[in-house]
Amino acid sequence: MSTRTLLLVIPGSILLAGSLATSVPQQAPDVPDEPRLVDGELVYPEGALIPKYLTETEARWMRANPPVRGLPTTDPPVGPIQCASEYEPMDGILFAWEGFTGTIAQMAAAITTTGDANVYVACDSNNEANSARNSMISAGADPNRIVTIVRQTDTVWIRDYGPRMIRVGGCRAVVDHNYNRPRPNDDDFNVSFADVLDFDYYRLPLSHGGGNWHANGTGVAAATRLINDENPGYSEAQIRQIWRDYQNVDTELHDPFPTNVDSTQHIDMWMQIIGDQEIIIADWPSQPGSTQDDICDETADYYESLGWTVYRTNSYTSGWTHYTYTNMVLCNDLVILPRYNDLGSSWNNGARNVVQAAMPEKTVVQINADSLAYSAGVFHCITMHIPANAGGDDPVAYLESPAGGTYDPGDVVPVRWRSDDDDVFGNRTVDVLLSVDGGASFEPVVSGTADDGVWNWVVPDVDTDQAVLRVRVIDADGNSGFDDSEGIVIEGTGVPGDASGDGFVGVDDLLIVIAGWNCTGTGCPGDVDGDQFVGVDDLLAVIANWGGGAP
Repeated sequence: MSTRTLLLVIPGSILLAGSLATSVPQQAPDVPDEPRLVDGELVYPEGALIPKYLTETEARWMRANPPVRGLPTTDPPVGPIQCASEYEPMDGILFAWEGFTGTIAQMAAAITTTGDANVYVACDSNNEANSARNSMISAGADPNRIVTIVRQTDTVWIRDYGPRMIRVGGCRAVVDHNYNRPRPNDDDFNVSFADVLDFDYYRLPLSHGGGNWHANGTGVAAATRLINDENPGYSEAQIRQIWRDYQNVDTELHDPFPTNVDSTQHIDMWMQIIGDQEIIIADWPSQPGSTQDDICDETADYYESLGWTVYRTNSYTSGWTHYTYTNMVLCNDLVILPRYNDLGSSWNNGARNVVQAAMPEKTVVQINADSLAYSAGVFHCITMHIPANAGGDDPVAYLESPAGGTYDPGDVVPVRWRSDDDDVFGNRTVDVLLSVDGGASFEPVVSGTADDGVWNWVVPDVDTDQAVLRVRVIDADGNSGFDDSEGIVIEGTGVPGDASGDGFVGVDDLLIVIAGWNCTGTGCPGDVDGDQFVGVDDLLAVIANWGGGAP
């Protein structure tokens, strides 16, 4: 029997232990679809319920077409990296409008109201974006919190291919990977997403599905050893180091479930991290002693040994369908929790009670998930978390370079920065400022320049070992945030207005300013104030300091 056929087996009844015994109703499930092969290429029909697992058609195509595609790996981020968690404040939740749209609309309604967050939705066309928007509004979503992104995708399983979020110097950025499915539009999506939201983009060299990875906000992550099988060219130690380099986490690797229990072998099907040291792990009361039960018990013992608080929710598998409650979505004060008509109220209420006790401050909303479960995933699998701007309403600035150093007057030094804001689509400007007294006071180098990440600073003629550069980012509402460099040494004459650099302000300096009049850019002769323009301010500086220095 094929994998596809086995996944479609829906039992007529399930015998469960003790008070959890229930009957599974007979119903016509939403049957997972296969992509089509057209002229030797895979085609993903719009609205098709492509499952999370690798379909037979895709497997056949991969055997005939050994994997050769994939976007280039980038260097890791430079600067302080913090990996975002799912329980921290959220700006929004990201979806792909590819099948299961009724479920997505229900989730969007909860996220944009109770969850107080935006919903970002990838749509294949403008027409689809309008249809998706109308569907979500009809389900109760706040229209002001719906953001459609017109960019083609292949499947709904955006957790596996979508953007993993980090912060570099406090500014949000995207970390990508090679998607372990032959779904090219999915694999390429994150480049466009990062560009639309103006996030920096990094791509690490691992092939995997993002659902096989969880992290807290303090540098601890978890995955299953499926990652080893997917990356035979790397040792386990190398895999863990890659995640450390790109996301600043130490990843604990656990044994995966057998494929006849969970065909994805992803850790989010049986685990959810809900706090710095709090976690929910599946339990198997009706299948005690099974391989999956042993794995979950051992993992629960492991985290308890580290001092974590561990909660357990029941899980069940039958006919190759994995009914899991840990595959939930956290969004601010909201938890979207699966409900299964196949399992009945005792299971659904029991899971809700556990989750509510674990997170009493949150509102738990249950939505039916049977159809998703038939396709080997649930709610977590069709979402990606977009964390909130770290500065709240205020922009965040990170001065990447110069980090410090020693410079001479006239040196041209690229000032490079990153920025972030709660309104990712709003206009921002930047001021670059200089202090020569250790940050006690600042004077502008340039004001209101574009927030494009770089400005060439012409080092002025001052003599100080207490210089500090500041980058200040200002958003459209007038809110601002800044970051300062480490100490900078400028080995100058210390004579303001000295355009010639001879330590004396006189006729030579006046002539240099006049000769360079209206020069714009870096390295202009006569630019004594370092603003990359020679004009009245430079002339006044020479006159104000006439006779200064030693002739």
